[in-house]
Amino acid sequence: MWDPEKYLDYADLRARPFHDLVARIGSSSPRRVVDLGCGPGNLTVSLRDRWPSAALECSDSSPEMVAAARSRGLDAAVLDVRDWCPAPDTDVVVSNAVLQWVPGHESLLRRWVSELPSGAFVAVQVPGNFNAPSHALTRELAASPAWSSRLADVVLREDDAVLSPRGYADLLADAGCGVDAWETTYVQPLRGPSPVLEWITGTALRPVRAALSDEEWEQFRAELAPRLERAYPPRADGTTWFEFRRVFFVAQV
Repeated sequence: MWDPEKYLDYADLRARPFHDLVARIGSSSPRRVVDLGCGPGNLTVSLRDRWPSAALECSDSSPEMVAAARSRGLDAAVLDVRDWCPAPDTDVVVSNAVLQWVPGHESLLRRWVSELPSGAFVAVQVPGNFNAPSHALTRELAASPAWSSRLADVVLREDDAVLSPRGYADLLADAGCGVDAWETTYVQPLRGPSPVLEWITGTALRPVRAALSDEEWEQFRAELAPRLERAYPPRADGTTWFEFRRVFFVAQV
């Protein structure tokens, strides 16, 4: 279960990779633009603004996120990204911070490009920071004696959840696409108490939250907070730097 309000914490900083991704899409007048994993729709509306004459299709697997997107006037649908099939007029597909949740998404990408019309663009961004302290310390705590039995069935993603930029470039080039692939590490300025914990609560910690009672969840957060604060100490001015590595590609069919 996703919490749209929590996800929108640090909304401006979370949006930076999306805008950098979409800026590299070279389609001037697409017939249909699709946002797979639209979340609360705050970024999807920018696709509508850029291509106002295009049919805009958006979906998310979370009913809570879809409800938030609909509140922004979007005709969003509840849909598992693995079940999506492109309409014949689909010229742009955007998937922002979604495919890291889908094991084996390489085969999904191959299917998409085989079904899209010639000249269509597929633009994808995924996190590449699974070895960062924010994730490594979460896995370490979850595997500790105090929590291992309670969280034994929780899958916390590791670095093999996504490919490298070169890996995606090879995959899409082998599928016959022209590919622009890259990575960026954003040094995000976070402020407030336990800012890294609050950042990952809206995303990476969702599987942990889902497995725990309210009381257990608060205890887990209380144990994780000092570990994260040691790994990400605040500056004297109160800013905490959070290195946020992302992997991108834009493929043209």
